[in-house]
Amino acid sequence: MPAVRLYHPLNTLKPFGDNIWIADGGEIRMAFPLGVKIPFSTRMTVVRLSDGGLWCHSPIAPTPELFAQIDALGEVRHLVSPNKIHYAHISAWQARYPQAVAWASKGVRERAAAQGIAVAFDDDLGDAAPSAWADDLAQMPFSGSRVMTETVFFHRASRTLILTDLIENFETARFPRGC
Repeated sequence: MPAVRLYHPLNTLKPFGDNIWIADGGEIRMAFPLGVKIPFSTRMTVVRLSDGGLWCHSPIAPTPELFAQIDALGEVRHLVSPNKIHYAHISAWQARYPQAVAWASKGVRERAAAQGIAVAFDDDLGDAAPSAWADDLAQMPFSGSRVMTETVFFHRASRTLILTDLIENFETARFPRGC
């Protein structure tokens, strides 16, 4: 399978709107049945809340440069796993930002345990946004899949819908013929 397209520059905050940034990370290879590992690019979203704290959605593998950029924005207060396959780097972020609350999406605790990945979550995402970010972000679980529930978010100020795996961009021109 061809390598996945990465969205350079990597590990760099890219402004998306007022008080909202994305950072593209490296490639991961996700295991599927029959021993197949499929490459995916990674991306996180960072929102500066109205109280000045930072909300980090689906944290990517950290680098010293990315941590420096994050530190320049403010204090990290929330580390969010939006679904059960976006959690692998939360422990590294917790080590850097022990004051941050790590939020578990539905099924993520069980998945991490089954994968042998040590991660400690402080609280669970619910049907509605917690008071810590309700003024800035709306949220709701999307449970239309038998396989996974994803918590989706809406950043009110920028009118941005923040999704993870509900919509993905596959560049089919890069796939071998017949796929």
